[in-house]
Amino acid sequence: MDTFPPYRRIGIIGTGRVASAIGLSLAGHSIEPLVLWGRTPANSAATSAAIGRARPMPRIVDIAATCDLIVLAVADDALKACIHELSAAPTPTSPLVFHVSGQSGAAILSPLTALGWLTAAIHPAMTFTGDPQAEVQSMVGARFGVTGSTPQANAAARAIVSRLGGVPVEVSEESRPLYHAALCHGANHLVTLIAGACEALTAAGVDDPAALLAPLVRTALENSLSKGMMGLSGPLLRGDEETIGGHLSALRKDCPPLFPPYQAMALATLDALERSNGTAQSACRSMLGEAR
Repeated sequence: MDTFPPYRRIGIIGTGRVASAIGLSLAGHSIEPLVLWGRTPANSAATSAAIGRARPMPRIVDIAATCDLIVLAVADDALKACIHELSAAPTPTSPLVFHVSGQSGAAILSPLTALGWLTAAIHPAMTFTGDPQAEVQSMVGARFGVTGSTPQANAAARAIVSRLGGVPVEVSEESRPLYHAALCHGANHLVTLIAGACEALTAAGVDDPAALLAPLVRTALENSLSKGMMGLSGPLLRGDEETIGGHLSALRKDCPPLFPPYQAMALATLDALERSNGTAQSACRSMLGEAR
């Protein structure tokens, strides 16, 4: 906890996993207890209790009028409505307000920027599972995508990330959709990929597919993060079209739902290999391209 907390009062708008974790992490940086608003009073009370040094507020306008730091931790489709409510509230100060959406930058906060507020997007590039205590620890060293509306707001956002224990990564306003697409492709599609592999292993008669896959995919993940395409192994790298043909036949026969994603990912892998080192596996590409 700060000896001299930098904020008089911090307000949290939202009651979900991210709101709980960020509220818990920031609670010691506020002179007064945090205040929190959510659309459901029961959820507001529960999240306030989880944070500890916090209490629920009945209206968004009460947060806008009394806080010098406001965190918008709501679903993307609720963000504009909350911003509108904040912009209509009387504000005796010029607070700093940030949202935690990955997709949006600071432009969505322009109604508040026009009122003289410091505005920013601060997106934690991590998964929140609903354990605030553990997630406070996970934020230490994690990267946060930061987009400020002004240089002053950007500096203030970087300071927030430092207080959360994270590492700020500046993302331009125009690059936010690409930034978020990359994170979703790497994390969300990984879940789909593993689920599909487990489904095929189950069809192959494996009792515990996750246990079988775990050492393999963990090593592959570490190799891909440290080596990029140089970490690739397997039949596509070797150009083993007979093996790939066997895969396609087996998937078509015994696990048809996995056939299209396997085909698409194999072709994407061949494209990446060609871009990275000029390797062109024409026979495999032809086989994959003709498979239907």
